[in-house]
Amino acid sequence: MTIPLFQVVRGMNDHFGDVLQMHRHIEQTANKVFSCYGYQEIRTPIVESLDLFVRSVGQETDVVQKEMYLLAGKDKTPLCLRPENTASVVRAVLQHGLLQHNPEAKLWYCGPMFRRERPQQGRLRQFHQVGAEAFGNQEPSLDAELIGMLHHWLHTLGLHSMQLRINSLGTPQQRQQYTQVLQRHYEQHVGKLCAHCQRRLQGNALRVLDCKQPACIQLARTAPSSLEFLDTQSRSHFDEVCRLLKQADIAVHVDSTLVRGLDYYTHTVFEIVSTQGLGAQDAVAAGGRYNDLVQDLGGPQVPALGFAAGIERLALLLQHSESPTHQRQRKGPHVMLVHADAAGRNQVQQLANGLRQQGMRVQFTHSFRSVKAQMRLAHRCNAQHVLVLGQTEVQGGKALLKNMHTKQQQEVSLHVQDIVKQ
Repeated sequence: MTIPLFQVVRGMNDHFGDVLQMHRHIEQTANKVFSCYGYQEIRTPIVESLDLFVRSVGQETDVVQKEMYLLAGKDKTPLCLRPENTASVVRAVLQHGLLQHNPEAKLWYCGPMFRRERPQQGRLRQFHQVGAEAFGNQEPSLDAELIGMLHHWLHTLGLHSMQLRINSLGTPQQRQQYTQVLQRHYEQHVGKLCAHCQRRLQGNALRVLDCKQPACIQLARTAPSSLEFLDTQSRSHFDEVCRLLKQADIAVHVDSTLVRGLDYYTHTVFEIVSTQGLGAQDAVAAGGRYNDLVQDLGGPQVPALGFAAGIERLALLLQHSESPTHQRQRKGPHVMLVHADAAGRNQVQQLANGLRQQGMRVQFTHSFRSVKAQMRLAHRCNAQHVLVLGQTEVQGGKALLKNMHTKQQQEVSLHVQDIVKQ
């Protein structure tokens, strides 16, 4: 086999065939479920201002420090490929005045994100996310509804081996107080931390809790809980979110070590993790509240929350799922037209055009191949039916339509409507 001159960039994948069909299925299911909750789709550019993410995600985050793909415009304005989409959605909401028309706007999105990190299963440099953002309401019932919608979507996809991990970081002031206490805790064990966490400790000790190294995980289990630093109002909000989720028959696992790697989160934070199939990269969706982000990006004080889910990770789970719903075969043509001779070849294209106008998926080869070779092609493309046309069939106006799954055959006329009925 000849080695191609060019190959895809490491950590980025080509999508086609069954993989692309699976991604499309995930996105279409999201659209169907999210619309039931009043969410409308939004699409933002892949390229954004670098300052948008420095200001929203946080200067000291791993995303900004070492994972950004940076670009330079002709005017030297620093640009980047978006590493996440919440900040982009907030930017779009403010730029286009969407909250003026609907103060409680609900938006969802899908598309590629970019982070320069070490590629591994479930973690790519170009990856795709489905996400949702809800604005204008700080009631705990909205937190529960958003998580319930995510739960509904995953179950509709056929994914049931999931666990909801949830925590609260409280207000920015409570989060800061907790961070200071957490830093003092880790400073007593700094020699046991990995090199990355020793650096993180000086910037934001919360991120040490998010480390996947075994030694750091062990230390996190002895760390103080963020819930201890919540005031009455914040604790009441969190307790009500948990109560509403349990009322909706969604199992809740409170995890006081759960934080998020982005600076804008306040109050509720959560992850949906897989209990099978992904290994260390077990989080398939995550999110939380960001009540100050709209204001931080130049807008009014508007509470908001959202989540994002990784399409590649969901696809990995669906590929291993035993549910018949997700043992999905690539959609082949409704009918493969096979020409046995020149007369059949002339008739095939005309018939194909008519069937396609009726919405049928039709294939035929433009090459003069043997009937046997064309039948092999019908098998490879998963054709549902095969219709063989030669001089005899063209002159008689009838041919045998073969069901490729049941192997049954029936005679049909060569009129488009008659074939469509079958």
